[in-house]
Amino acid sequence: MTLTGVLTGPAPKATAIGEATFTNPLIEDGADPTIEFHDGNYYAVVTTWDNRVVMRKAPTLEGLKTAAPTTVFSDTTPGRNANMWAPELTRLNSPTGPRWYLMYTMGTAGNFGQQHLQVIESAGDDPMGPYTYKGRPIPTDDWNIDGSYLQLNGELYVTWSQFTPEPNRLQSNYIAKMSNPWTATGPLNVLSQPTAAWERIGEPVNEGPVPLQKDGKTWIVFSASFCGTEDYQLGTLRYTGGDPVLASSWNKSAGPVFSKGNGVFGPGHNDFFTSPDGTQIWNLYHANARADGGCARQRSARAQQVTFDAAGEPVFGTPIATGTPIAVPSGERGPITAAVEGASFEVVNRNSGLCLTVAGGSTANGGDVVQGACGNAARSASSWILDPTADGAYRFVNAATSKVLDSAGCGTADGTDARQWAWLANACQQWLPTPIGDGGYLTIANRANQKVLDVANCTTAAGGDVRQWRPLGNACQQWSIRPVGPVSVVSAQSGKSFDVPGCSTATGAPLQQYSYVGSSCQSYAFTATTGGAVQIRPASASSLCLGVNAGSTADRAAVVQGACGTSAAWRIVPLPDGAIRFVSAVSGKSLDLDNCSTADGAALQQYTTFDNICQRFRITR
Repeated sequence: MTLTGVLTGPAPKATAIGEATFTNPLIEDGADPTIEFHDGNYYAVVTTWDNRVVMRKAPTLEGLKTAAPTTVFSDTTPGRNANMWAPELTRLNSPTGPRWYLMYTMGTAGNFGQQHLQVIESAGDDPMGPYTYKGRPIPTDDWNIDGSYLQLNGELYVTWSQFTPEPNRLQSNYIAKMSNPWTATGPLNVLSQPTAAWERIGEPVNEGPVPLQKDGKTWIVFSASFCGTEDYQLGTLRYTGGDPVLASSWNKSAGPVFSKGNGVFGPGHNDFFTSPDGTQIWNLYHANARADGGCARQRSARAQQVTFDAAGEPVFGTPIATGTPIAVPSGERGPITAAVEGASFEVVNRNSGLCLTVAGGSTANGGDVVQGACGNAARSASSWILDPTADGAYRFVNAATSKVLDSAGCGTADGTDARQWAWLANACQQWLPTPIGDGGYLTIANRANQKVLDVANCTTAAGGDVRQWRPLGNACQQWSIRPVGPVSVVSAQSGKSFDVPGCSTATGAPLQQYSYVGSSCQSYAFTATTGGAVQIRPASASSLCLGVNAGSTADRAAVVQGACGTSAAWRIVPLPDGAIRFVSAVSGKSLDLDNCSTADGAALQQYTTFDNICQRFRITR
């Protein structure tokens, strides 16, 4: 039976975009947070306690509060299928270009004593993946947690926490050189031990080591004392030169540098990120709102700026009280022109069959948006990245120019021109795609004024101007969307990819989910069919399409590859949380992950629409 939990309610009121301030906490149940700002979005990951690595994405810090938690990887392999702790997200160069690496701790259900570091690697430069499992970086069976990457003197290192051998068994920070992002080599050296009184409250602990670097200086910032106490806190190790794997190359702070205060308790296990304009360094950490909050799910993720004194030493300050307005990171409110990560879509007018495009491929602010030929290329001026704002709307980012679809001058009148502009974080640049009845078409309304995208005078000519107008219900205001391939499709529940078993080319081969491996049976092209719907073609059998077996209208009918007929037509429905729902044009039922499983081989089927995470998917390039 299909699970019907994890329902999504109405989109929240817009408060995340364009605000001058934010408040803590950012993520409830947000222990051990990691974060990066990349190409126009923040990406955050926290401890999940289960077998999933879950990411939140938003263009603002405040937006992380309402961003949909999306699984980017899940693991059912015994020994690494439970207790996900302490993720660390890092962008590193690889032989094939920049890749994202998530190092996290996972082990065996019901046994925290078997925790080990694991590493996954992104397929491209999108922090949302898809991801492939690479291995355990620490070459021992000893308990090891809280891994992080350090780049120093042209070398890559890993830092982590584990217990030193008997008789002086202490939870300590370790360091080792790496030959690649998933393999530690050379000696596994102790970096720091909990020797001072401030590191031994509750239990003697050094853990969560993460790098902080500025102006040629390097620190390792770590968490000290037991996480279940109100005195969990941060200390630093300053690099003084020499071999980084030697403890003698680092000086420990004389005391904690960030401790409880202002009603915030146990601040620790942090990560650092740079403001959107690159001028500030920020500290993302977890803490409790009560002294007895403990070391479990009551901890929340919080952020505040780190400053530096005249000597160049970091100043962490005191935790800012819950609910206090904090100025947003510099540059967050724009203007930002960024090649936002994500799959490209063509936005096709129902009346003309032409695509929403930037006239002449202009890269200038104010470039006119018109209808024109569909380029059928991921980086064409007629392709757009539908990027969720994390609070119910989308920004349409042109894939060629990196500018966003904008209502000229924030005008509210009928006939106000649609144009492109750098992102300014205002509601005039946010859009609400809304399905029309049971068909494959949408209206696209401006969030600021509720006027919809309209082709002037219903012209069918290329170059026809696109503007906003009050809704009239005609075909000139109706649009369909289709991904520009090749793309992958992954489950929001499992992070696993659409997959045809064994890359079969046979008619009737079932659609399943499987860990991403980059094969041709995990790559798909979308082509237009009638009524604004699309057909989905596996690269491994491009003459076939995914459809409901025998055109069935029953719940749990299998999805298989076969003839590209009526039963192979799907409507694409963009949801307020940024996910996609696929609806069969024959049955009106939704594509569904059987039993919401995270297992390889779980079937894809159709089922009555329940609006749950089992029926949510992401399209990735």
